[in-house]
Amino acid sequence: MGNFKKSRSKLGFSSPSSILSKESTLGVQQHKEIIVLSGQSSPLGPSRLNDAVNFALFSKHATSVTLCLFWEYGNTGGRVEEIILDPQVNKTENIWHVCVENLPLQGVFYGYRVDGPQGWEKGHRFDKTSILLDPYAKFVEGRRRYGDFNHKCCQFLGTFDFLTSAFDWEDDHKRPVIPEKDMVIYEMNVRAYTMDDSSGLDEGIRGSYTGLIEKIPHLVELGVNAVELLPIFEYDEFEFQRRPNPRDHMLNTWGYSTLNFFSPMSRYASNGEGPTVASIEFKQMVKALHKAGIEVILDVVYNHTNENDDEHPYTTSFRGIDNLVYYMVNLKSYVQLLNFSGCGNSFNCNHPVVKELVLDSLRHCSLCRDTDGTPLQSPPLIRAIAKDPVLSKCKLIAEPWDCGGLYQVGNFPNWDRWGEWNGMYRDAIRRFVKGDPGMKSSFATRLSGSADLYNVNKRKPYHSINFITAHDGFTLFDLVAYNEKHNDANGEDGRDGSNDNFSWNCGFEGETNDFSINALRQRQMKNFLLALMLSQGTPMVLMGDEYAHTRFGNNNSYGHDSLINHFQWNQLRSKHTDQFRFFAGIIRLRRRHPLLGRANFLLEEDVTWHEDQWDNPDGRFLSFTLHERDLGGGDLYAAFNAHSYFVNTILPSPPDGKHWYRLVDTNLTSPDDFVEEGVPGVLGTYNVAPFSSLLLHAKA
Repeated sequence: MGNFKKSRSKLGFSSPSSILSKESTLGVQQHKEIIVLSGQSSPLGPSRLNDAVNFALFSKHATSVTLCLFWEYGNTGGRVEEIILDPQVNKTENIWHVCVENLPLQGVFYGYRVDGPQGWEKGHRFDKTSILLDPYAKFVEGRRRYGDFNHKCCQFLGTFDFLTSAFDWEDDHKRPVIPEKDMVIYEMNVRAYTMDDSSGLDEGIRGSYTGLIEKIPHLVELGVNAVELLPIFEYDEFEFQRRPNPRDHMLNTWGYSTLNFFSPMSRYASNGEGPTVASIEFKQMVKALHKAGIEVILDVVYNHTNENDDEHPYTTSFRGIDNLVYYMVNLKSYVQLLNFSGCGNSFNCNHPVVKELVLDSLRHCSLCRDTDGTPLQSPPLIRAIAKDPVLSKCKLIAEPWDCGGLYQVGNFPNWDRWGEWNGMYRDAIRRFVKGDPGMKSSFATRLSGSADLYNVNKRKPYHSINFITAHDGFTLFDLVAYNEKHNDANGEDGRDGSNDNFSWNCGFEGETNDFSINALRQRQMKNFLLALMLSQGTPMVLMGDEYAHTRFGNNNSYGHDSLINHFQWNQLRSKHTDQFRFFAGIIRLRRRHPLLGRANFLLEEDVTWHEDQWDNPDGRFLSFTLHERDLGGGDLYAAFNAHSYFVNTILPSPPDGKHWYRLVDTNLTSPDDFVEEGVPGVLGTYNVAPFSSLLLHAKA
């Protein structure tokens, strides 16, 4: 392994407590003198070389790199080693590397001091006094418990574990391979799902990967077959509290400011057990979901990191290692970091080195800007993901817009592989159901799978991820209970969050005891769900909507680790026989009926639109029939009435030998609002109530 040199501690820390917080101590190992060798440049991050540990770090512009090691914690403190890398010995092109013998193979924490050219105007942000987190660290050690104010300013360091046995996925483990046309996605937050006392779980596992495992039966009963998890990579929940500001009372609960793209969020481990246990429990969670027939989709955010902007920087990793490489910058501006994300910086994902980092992590992202911020028609990273031999077998979904004005719904560079969150679908469905004029044609287009956006090349209806609500924005209940956002609790005087919600409070702002208003709201929520599940494309529902969760009108709840975001299990139990029953029933119908969730776009003979006034802006009633043709399952007739009055509609004749059975009438109360086997006796007309919807099934 080449020449070597020995190095002793050069750091002036009196105890490890000034470096990081720990609630458990590692057993002190027998003291051995470490041996420092030149090492190798690949792979990046820590890796095992026989009984030694190799470290490799990329930095194109650094002039010096120092590896800082901390271990052997006990009652008398711990060992600290600082290894200065010699560029003549420990550098290959732009990779700094070193191999350390006699280093424990677990229980070691490490970081880097990196120095380089100074001068703000040059775009560098080197500071040799800072200890930086390795971008390729597979585990991150910091505070052990979420929201622990005693360790709010802890240091985040990398760690590794080369001794724990590989995770046992078991020989019969298989990831459910659910055809995209059959998916029903449930967007959820790991911590928020079980954090509330009402979950009934032990305090030590609430808000953890293990806690989610305990509540998988709910997902099975609801009928979803895929979960989309809000970010589960390491992030700092205290990011808003590093300095006095209007948001310094909040905790980051969504997780959209990533510290590291490899390490599962360590504070999602049960009982504060730390990063290694977090990794194991995360895999256990995935394994358990797979056994339940549920796929796992990770919401991975590569468009920005936690390191904020030039005005209020939070240098933890990329910024101090090589700012010019990892971020988009404009050297002609004093505030040099470009900010298309709206979060202070824009990760430079189409730089070759950064692209490889993304591909080397979970390889799932949605960025389409060049290194200077120019939108790309064929972004290298997106193509690489779509064509990668491993990733080509995964489901890929983009949220195709950013805060810089780049909006690519229907135009995302997709290579016929990427699905897209369809914001146009959300807006059109919201507007029609609440009774906006002139929306009938758009409503029909979105119900049909948004062929105007996706019927190009080899794309399919399921490339449209259809949603009414998501983590950002109103919940389903708030969509029908608030005309305006109510974000005062966020501390930004209501300036944050979208102003274009296309919501309707049904006659009163907020919660009310008025029976008629609440009945109307119940109908509207059912109307939205029925429209979503009847639409061609891939439906996605939001955690909590199955029991009408409210955030009290807050449409940007990213900073509230409270009942605003936490799943309320008591409310689920109280709504189990009405709203939840309807939700689960309609989802079950969606998954079972072959006319819903087609692999291809509707042909003219697949659907009959019972409409001859498409251009009438006052038309707020739409009905149509889906024909079984060669798919089977029986015809379906649907009608949506967004008028404020009854519409007595003439029904089409059912196919020969069959009769119409009523499956859904959202104007009826539970259990009559959805009857799975259908209610016979539907004759030639049907009086569709105001703001309600109807679904009939042709059966013999």
